[in-house]
Amino acid sequence: MILLNFAHPLTAEQKAQIEALTGEAVERVIAVPVHFDNGQPFLPQLEALMARVPLNAEAWQTARILVNPPSLNFITALLLAELHGRMGYFPPIVRLRPVPGAVPPRYEVAEILNLQAVREEARARRYDGA
Repeated sequence: MILLNFAHPLTAEQKAQIEALTGEAVERVIAVPVHFDNGQPFLPQLEALMARVPLNAEAWQTARILVNPPSLNFITALLLAELHGRMGYFPPIVRLRPVPGAVPPRYEVAEILNLQAVREEARARRYDGA
């Protein structure tokens, strides 16, 4: 699987946690550091960010892709919309959490969130009124 990392670098331990949770090997990590200028419009910055991801149209639609999103919510929202457009579905994402009591601060993989499954379940509830 390809891990698109739009956040801080992942440790070997975090990659092992991801593999344990997904049951798949991380074959490739594509690190795409994110820094947006709050004084400028975000959409052009998103376009520049995506230009740095070395995947072609076929890979976007066929590769097994997992995403470690950036921490700023506005960027993540834009990124997920862009990824859905390129991939045809919402990608699963990594959720990290702080390790309690760790000094210096450390983070562990809490879970893999299947956004497409969330979307499909919500869509079903749209029709049953729940």
